[in-house]
Amino acid sequence: MPRQESKRLDESSNPLIDNTSRRLPGWSVLAFLVVAPLIGLAAFWLLPERTNLIVLAAFFGAGLLALLIAVLPLGRDAPAALGLRSVGWRPVVFAVLGTTVLSFVVSQLGPQPEGVRQVTEGIEGVQALETLAVLGLLAPITEELVFRGLLYGWLAGRWNNLVAFVLSSLAFAAAHTEPLHILLVLPLGFWFGWLRWRTGSLVPTIVAHIINNTIAVAAATFLSP
Repeated sequence: MPRQESKRLDESSNPLIDNTSRRLPGWSVLAFLVVAPLIGLAAFWLLPERTNLIVLAAFFGAGLLALLIAVLPLGRDAPAALGLRSVGWRPVVFAVLGTTVLSFVVSQLGPQPEGVRQVTEGIEGVQALETLAVLGLLAPITEELVFRGLLYGWLAGRWNNLVAFVLSSLAFAAAHTEPLHILLVLPLGFWFGWLRWRTGSLVPTIVAHIINNTIAVAAATFLSP
């Protein structure tokens, strides 16, 4: 059997490798870029109070709603276009273990970002649970759907998976705005991007991202002096 054909067969049987991509139209990205700020501004204006956590909840909630509106015209093709497909348990476990190790290594490289400290400092009880819900659940789901779902899907269809991997990872890191935070999440951004590329699915990255954020927020909330 020729070497190239053998390689293709090996990759097709490997649950960690899926190089197929579904084209996501550019108008979906444009719609998101137009709708997200409008919803965000409206939500911010309507907020009864503007604590850091409430503003973050409104921000990520607006992003999630804008994304749903942007892909709504795709109908039943929307989940597949965003990379929401089942891949089995092995890629998910691999993603979680890799993320845990990488996150621990990154956490040793620098102090806690100021933005995270401001949100998690001095909270307890119900506030702690609310923080976990926003930063440990809503934030990672929204970020994965936007950066490795919408943006990655469009870039992969418009150019290729390598371009999608690099640009979506850089955009994910840049979106954290604070220089220290950007540097700390950049390795995770490339790791999540690689998982998206190799599995063809958002499921491993969403699960790993949720667990990573939950552990990070819990540690910052309950273990910080």
